[in-house]
Amino acid sequence: MDWSLVWKAAVSLAGFGILLGAILAIASRRFHVEVDPRVEAVLEALPKSNCGACGLPGCEAAAAAVVAGEAPVTICRAGGPDVAAEVGRIMGVEAGPVIPLVAHIHCRGGKSVSPLRSFYQGVNSCRAAQLVGGGKACPFGCLGLQDCAEVCPVNAITFDEEGIRRVNVRKCTGCGLCSDICPRGLIEMVPADARVFVRCKSRYTGKKATGVCKVACTGCRRCEKACPEDAIHVSDGFATIDYEKCTNCGECAAVCPTDSIQVWVPHDEHPEGGEFVVPEKKKPAGKKRERAGNGDGDQGGGEIEE
Repeated sequence: MDWSLVWKAAVSLAGFGILLGAILAIASRRFHVEVDPRVEAVLEALPKSNCGACGLPGCEAAAAAVVAGEAPVTICRAGGPDVAAEVGRIMGVEAGPVIPLVAHIHCRGGKSVSPLRSFYQGVNSCRAAQLVGGGKACPFGCLGLQDCAEVCPVNAITFDEEGIRRVNVRKCTGCGLCSDICPRGLIEMVPADARVFVRCKSRYTGKKATGVCKVACTGCRRCEKACPEDAIHVSDGFATIDYEKCTNCGECAAVCPTDSIQVWVPHDEHPEGGEFVVPEKKKPAGKKRERAGNGDGDQGGGEIEE
């Protein structure tokens, strides 16, 4: 073996490597872009879930947008008021009031109270089932497929035994991705301190509503009359709560004949952070009849009056 050739090759490769290193060093200096240190500080304050709820590709892009003045310090929907306050501190501005939100699903019509109209076989997607008309008897209820659960970055959405989606408020960050993807508009982002919820968005009224779901809102307007704050109104066949007015008194739930309005009771020990209950029914003047069971195990009972 000619060792002189080996040494020449080694020296040539070493020289070539040194030359490339020098070129890269010069290029890095020549094309170096100064990065505002606040970008890294803001990024550190963000939850770094990269959920995209802010409309940007991820938390790094959001941090850069905030520092560049292209986005407000409250850009992170999932972070809530604490993150907004910290980003505001870094940027030297006041974040202002930020109301923490959680997802609420406006449907509790499970398989025992709203039977299937047609059996859907296909892609496990509510949007696909909606296109072909698959699902339960109520055409406005939760289809119970995977869209909202798959898009949730913190696995806060699960099934219950009735086939209805549930939100774990312990996990929910309020990003709103599930609300954006629901094809029937059943998921609403509500204030985290809200305690009274309408659990139905059926546009049918009266017997037509209860004909396809036993626990549907019938649009009877008893809740409107009972509310002392004018915070609930029936529109398009179902009741809607204005949470800026609602005081969580529960009077509307106490007169709802189908228990479609319920009260959320937080429990520290509960794995989902709490549970829905039905308050004791009020008894307006009129003919008395026994209230039918709601069929899903919710608490409450008693009589209602016609």
